Amino acid sequence: MWINTINPIIFKWNFIEIRYYGIFFAFGIVVAFLIALKFFKQKKYPEDDLWTLALYMIIGALVGARLGHIIFYSLDYYLANPKEIIMITHGGLSSHGATIGLIIAFWLFAKVKKIKFGQYIDVMSVPLMITAACVRLGNFFNSEIVGRETDLPWAIKFPNFEPIPVWRHPSQIYEALIALSIFVILYLFFKKLQPKLPRYSTFTLFIFLYFTSRFLVEFVKERHFFPDSFPLSMGQVLSLPFIVLAVGLGIYLIRKIRIN
Repeated sequence: MWINTINPIIFKWNFIEIRYYGIFFAFGIVVAFLIALKFFKQKKYPEDDLWTLALYMIIGALVGARLGHIIFYSLDYYLANPKEIIMITHGGLSSHGATIGLIIAFWLFAKVKKIKFGQYIDVMSVPLMITAACVRLGNFFNSEIVGRETDLPWAIKFPNFEPIPVWRHPSQIYEALIALSIFVILYLFFKKLQPKLPRYSTFTLFIFLYFTSRFLVEFVKERHFFPDSFPLSMGQVLSLPFIVLAVGLGIYLIRKIRIN
């Protein structure tokens, strides 16, 4: 058992603030980009497309994550306090919203470049989990998105989260480890099996693994939005459409393989 007393702010001067969250997020983006660049070179894809697509994805993920948090979790608050919408330093990003933003970014990129929507979607699905793992580490340093109470030997207290801290699941660490595990699976899948399978296969596996694991880990996370009497959390409700999408795509791809 351990008490998380980490100061989330590394440096602050006037309105300038550098947090561990931002460092982890930036690191995750850079590593993900380098992995994608490696794949682009192996596949002989135009590297210029990667630079442009990366910009679309970063903007899409940030805008989608912010709007997702506002719409799914705190709409009434932000309608009453519209100035807070742009204050991302105050927290409030949604992974479900980020995924929607990424899909829209891919669609816009394909429209502008006049290529098929799925041209690069499999290769870009692999490194996203590195960024996801880094974001969860940032959440841990921020003492946010905490787990439920537990007496397990690896439980952690978060004094920065609550004035009278209790022992809780380190759900942020769980999700970071899960994201890294999914990255390994996707990396091996893309390298070994994707060349033999139809387009969207790696993307489908990514959606299924990430949101199924997200659905399951929600059982040990502190509840938000819905009352305790409701059987599911908001994170689980938002994960279900993605799981259904992945299952539907999986069935379609399996049928396509059988026909061919």
